[in-house]
Amino acid sequence: MHEHYNAITKTGLSLRLFPLSIRELMYIPKVPCDVYSYSNQSFKVLIHKHTPIDNSFLRDLAKQGDTDFYIYKEDHILVKQEIQKNLTLVTRSLSVGNAVENAKQQMNLLTINMSYLYDKPTDDETLALQYQCSKNLAYFLIKHINYHEVLYKEFLKQNHHFIYAQPLIASLFTLGLLKYSKKYNDQEIEALFITSYFKDIGMSSIPESKYNNEDLSSDDKVLINSHAEHSVQILKGRINLTPSHFLIIENHHSFSLLKSNYDITPRRKDDLNTVFGFETVVVSIMDIIAAAIHGRPFREPIQVFDALSLIKNLIVDKYPQEFKLIVGYFKKFFFDK
Repeated sequence: MHEHYNAITKTGLSLRLFPLSIRELMYIPKVPCDVYSYSNQSFKVLIHKHTPIDNSFLRDLAKQGDTDFYIYKEDHILVKQEIQKNLTLVTRSLSVGNAVENAKQQMNLLTINMSYLYDKPTDDETLALQYQCSKNLAYFLIKHINYHEVLYKEFLKQNHHFIYAQPLIASLFTLGLLKYSKKYNDQEIEALFITSYFKDIGMSSIPESKYNNEDLSSDDKVLINSHAEHSVQILKGRINLTPSHFLIIENHHSFSLLKSNYDITPRRKDDLNTVFGFETVVVSIMDIIAAAIHGRPFREPIQVFDALSLIKNLIVDKYPQEFKLIVGYFKKFFFDK
């Protein structure tokens, strides 16, 4: 049935094919459609529809040099449905069996689903799924602070694209710090986790080439800086956040922008004279730290405590106690065994 595809030329089929990430294949039990590879100037069916998938199978493909996968564009909805079904199942059983493994899987599935949301931020079903599953993750993380370090380290190993991974890391840090501060109840912490996690959805309106590029024009910088306002526009009336939380989203880049050489510069001169609430400080600073420890195409990542040195001059004068709390949290998070 599929043999006549084995010698299809690149010119004809490439216009109809869609790249499929190996991460998507890792989280579906069997492929819902044919998967193609490209070699010797032609496409061929690499994995037939309904073939079971597991890590051993994918490792064997990698050993053969098959690491680029393609499917028909119209078939990607089938893969997306499988990913979302798996995300729903994992979310419902987070604390059943091996809780750490379940949380690791859920964090990866959430990140894949976040990429779907960035592709189509007006998709109410994808947003609703992301919102509900991230709330469940927040509840889990609040109850299991001792799992944070291993989940963070395992998540980094997956090397998700920073634009989808960074919000989750920043939100994990935000939740951990708020819990460590002992100033917030669980419901407040959950709401701020959600605020942090969805704050960058406005980046969906920016071409990937812009945020992968170090050399941006003035217009490009204005476009990227406006993503916080775009996030509010996308989210208002669609997820359950208060006006105060939307103000945090709107101002989460008011402290600074992190340049590729790790210099920190204020976004606007008037921001230097603005005093923000503790919640905005936390969300903003954790976003900066998450950005610093994630690499970019144009720079290498740095260590957490190097990132803390960078933000010291940014907040220590106006927020000395908050800075002390942040440093104390990271010391405990990474070194208090």
